[in-house]
Amino acid sequence: MVAIATENPAADIIAGRIFIKAGSRCERQEQAGLSHLLSAVLTKGTERLSSLDIAEQVESVGASLSTDTTPDYFLVSLKAVSADFPDLLHLAAELLRSPSFPEAEVELERRLTLQGIRSQKEQPFTVAFDRLRQAMYPDHPYAFSSLGTEQTVTNLQRQDLQQYHQTYFRPDRTVISLAGRIDPEAAIALIEAVFGDWQPSGEAIAPHPLTSVRPRSRYLSMPQDTQQSIVMVGYLGAAVRPPDGSELNLEDYAALKLLNTYLGNGLSSRLFVELREKRGLAYDVSAFYPTRLDRAPFVTYMGTAPENTAIALKGLQTEVERLCSTELTAEELQASKNKLLGQYALGKQTNAQIAQVFGWYETLGLGIDFDRQFTEAIAGIGAAIARDVARRYFQETYISLLGPAQALAEVQIPAA
Repeated sequence: MVAIATENPAADIIAGRIFIKAGSRCERQEQAGLSHLLSAVLTKGTERLSSLDIAEQVESVGASLSTDTTPDYFLVSLKAVSADFPDLLHLAAELLRSPSFPEAEVELERRLTLQGIRSQKEQPFTVAFDRLRQAMYPDHPYAFSSLGTEQTVTNLQRQDLQQYHQTYFRPDRTVISLAGRIDPEAAIALIEAVFGDWQPSGEAIAPHPLTSVRPRSRYLSMPQDTQQSIVMVGYLGAAVRPPDGSELNLEDYAALKLLNTYLGNGLSSRLFVELREKRGLAYDVSAFYPTRLDRAPFVTYMGTAPENTAIALKGLQTEVERLCSTELTAEELQASKNKLLGQYALGKQTNAQIAQVFGWYETLGLGIDFDRQFTEAIAGIGAAIARDVARRYFQETYISLLGPAQALAEVQIPAA
């Protein structure tokens, strides 16, 4: 187990983040949604406590405790005043080590998950993005929503949750990050007192076998009777540290983060100014590039009037292609750096944010020093480097269109 402690005496609060190296990337395709269902029922009972006992123990002291799952990790989040935090950490440890997965709670959360999946099917953006990532990540866990599919969730059983828990919930796959009014030595002593007798069962787990991402150009067109068209253009970006353990890919990762900020971050971004303000094409326009253990998607998207579908697609492609052929000006480059680094600093203000950032970096295998390395890498990106990185990554194009059939019929989509 790795323990991280950051002292921040500004307020009498301690926040914790407990990362388990699991998440939806450790699910088989036929069990998509397993880690999400587990996160929903983990707090519903232990061998000693009922769901009501757990809720009362947390709420009686005004604390918070929640669980979540992502593609790359499972997370327990907790926060309490300093005096109550040891008891809350003991409770979190009990949930992690001996959940009971009551049958009634499993069935209730399964029904709620199925409702969530059906609700997603009514959200045009979600439908378009699901189809896009299924094209970008064939036979890879990143292809699916963390909720899973109706078929896979319906087929999940309590014993599947137990098997997943027994396989991945172990100290040698755990990172605990605490931040707040606590001395680092005292924090480590507390973690030792709570978790010190937790021993892994069986041999160390080999890395979960993942089918390699196989880049293939895909163009998807989904007729749907909507009031606007969703236009998405995606590319496979860089993993900050490739999962095969090869060298840190910091320059490419930092440059793509910077290009994402330039293109789609905020009201001053290139896409917003050019495609919405100047040309009036977009209801909503932006870009995103998340941090992932494997290659992450770099996606630009727009919501537009159906009659503008074709021109909106061309507009997004043109703006990305421009990055490959034209260097950013000194003013554009510096403005993007200022925005990115400013937002990054603001994202580390609270104890919870500090615990999250350091814990996530350690879970990625980067270490907490990556906090400094990342800001230095951003500062060191030049215009030529940004252009060269764009040229390398913005070649294989993935397009996902959703909107009225007539509007989509007017778009010239290359054959896959």
